[in-house]
Amino acid sequence: MEQLGSKEICAAAVKMALTNSRESETKLKKELAEQGILTVAVDFGSDFNSAVAKILERAAVAAKREGLISDLHAEEGAVAGAAHEALQQISAKCTGLNMGGKIGIARCGAHISVCLFFAVGLLNLNDIAIGLGHRVV
Repeated sequence: MEQLGSKEICAAAVKMALTNSRESETKLKKELAEQGILTVAVDFGSDFNSAVAKILERAAVAAKREGLISDLHAEEGAVAGAAHEALQQISAKCTGLNMGGKIGIARCGAHISVCLFFAVGLLNLNDIAIGLGHRVV
């Protein structure tokens, strides 16, 4: 098996965040697992101002629940840090608005990536925002 690096792990997180159904999410998860990449995706929706802590917590809990990380402080911090980095990339577009979408997380070896893919806006006047963070443990 070829060595996978940050590019492949980040791409896997983005692909997980872009899945549009549980069926496609499950199928992709299996395909990526065959390549040695562990993944999880979780839906999310909230107003941005109250979302930051919820997204960090949701990402860490999902990663732990699916076995991407253990209870080690460094691994939890890596997921939270990558999620925070992704949030910083989209915060200017989201501040004061509602957002809904999906958090995609991928891990292979030391590489952990978190992708946030959201529709941002008010009523049906939505824009799209994507943020991506990567950490090495």
